[in-house]
Amino acid sequence: MEVQNKRIPDDEFYKLREEVLGQWPTGKDVNLQEAFDYHKKMPESKDFSRKLKTAKEKGQTLIQPRAGVALIKEHIELLTYLQDKGEADLLPTTIDSYTRQNRYEEAENGILESIKSQRSMLNGFPAVNHGVSGCRQVIESLDIPVQVRHGTPDARLLTEIAYAGGFTSYEGGGISYNLPYAKNVPMERTIRDWQYVDRLTGVYEEAGCAINREPYGPLTGTLVPPCISHAVAIIEALLAAEQGVKNITVGYGQCGNLVQDVAAIRSLEELTEEYLARYGYDDVTVTTVLHQWMGGFPQDEAKAFGVISWGSAAAALSHATKVIVKSPHEAVGIPTMEANAQGLRCTKQVISMLGDQTLTAAGLEQEKKIIAAETRCIVDKCFELGEGDIAVGTIRAVQAGVVDIPFAPSRFNAGKMLPARDDEGAIRILNVGNLPFTQDLIDFNREQIEKRAAHEKRKASFQMVIDDVYAISKGRLVGRPY
Repeated sequence: MEVQNKRIPDDEFYKLREEVLGQWPTGKDVNLQEAFDYHKKMPESKDFSRKLKTAKEKGQTLIQPRAGVALIKEHIELLTYLQDKGEADLLPTTIDSYTRQNRYEEAENGILESIKSQRSMLNGFPAVNHGVSGCRQVIESLDIPVQVRHGTPDARLLTEIAYAGGFTSYEGGGISYNLPYAKNVPMERTIRDWQYVDRLTGVYEEAGCAINREPYGPLTGTLVPPCISHAVAIIEALLAAEQGVKNITVGYGQCGNLVQDVAAIRSLEELTEEYLARYGYDDVTVTTVLHQWMGGFPQDEAKAFGVISWGSAAAALSHATKVIVKSPHEAVGIPTMEANAQGLRCTKQVISMLGDQTLTAAGLEQEKKIIAAETRCIVDKCFELGEGDIAVGTIRAVQAGVVDIPFAPSRFNAGKMLPARDDEGAIRILNVGNLPFTQDLIDFNREQIEKRAAHEKRKASFQMVIDDVYAISKGRLVGRPY
């Protein structure tokens, strides 16, 4: 399968569309011109791109939960509650696991079982099965913009139905929804399939219908160094821009060290804009999202609110355009809508108190420089490996371990790079693997971890990584041996 970072030709794209829309019966209800007309009639208050752009201009941080259930009526009730009682600025529709794997028949069975049992038997909203009309029922019942969030390596049919259904933001990408989510899907396939998603987004843009696209920032969610998630976000932004995407939200998963988190969000926006401009995409609006802590949570709800508040502070002080909010039920499973709303209100309170403040801590600029230097090493090497083509280079970079996501399940991921926290809780790199760092960056990371090892009177080893993974659920940031 030949993959290049070139806009898909119209004849090839529309031929592919016939195949994609034929994957499930609801695909026949998608009519592009009718969908364009539908989007143009929607009120501006439901335009995700517009709301993000306004927030960026005003320096505001918007709040958004995760949520999704099997049936339309119950899904609307859940989102309405989060809108009205949770005070959400933006809403999600989290897609169920069967749909993420393109197993639509099993999703249909899940819908039927949910009707019988009168409770959701799916862990999300099966948008493909509910089709265009079902999606529009959701959109028309709410007052604010709604985004599709999922985790799908091949999301082409889901995108078609979601866009025609009125959703104005769509998460994911060929790297971020492959390596952290799938075991046996080749990079060539997901990059190609997500070029289709981005080209469809471009088609809507060209028709005057703004659609926001958001690479998935946290990746595997635990101990991901900023340079890794930054590199993935920048690459996916470049791939999207080539297909005509004009509104991109790049994301980052909170790591826990406040200075590093603020430096990461600020550098992410700057680096993404830098690379887009360097390669000729100077008409793309870039916004940012911080995901509250994606690792283990304390079971105690009061302690969980502490973790949520810390993520809220990082989002506010970094001036992220939006923050994805957790609930105090993270340790036990899917939250009730009441708990979900509590997490939202907690976050809004912290952001309201800190929104006008700016962090100018010692070391902030130095941390930004470190993150930027590490990120450039990875992204520039991808271009080098691809002989100027970022799609080709990314495939080769994954093969070579130049792009290496910690703890990813994919057999195509090298899995040689190993992160650990330094003595102040910032995430550093214990084992560089094949990351193309300069020697000074390798030395810096090693020195920071050795300082922690000396403090803890033990050798720097994999045990540190294990301790760090479980630390927050035990009430600490750094996994100390005592």
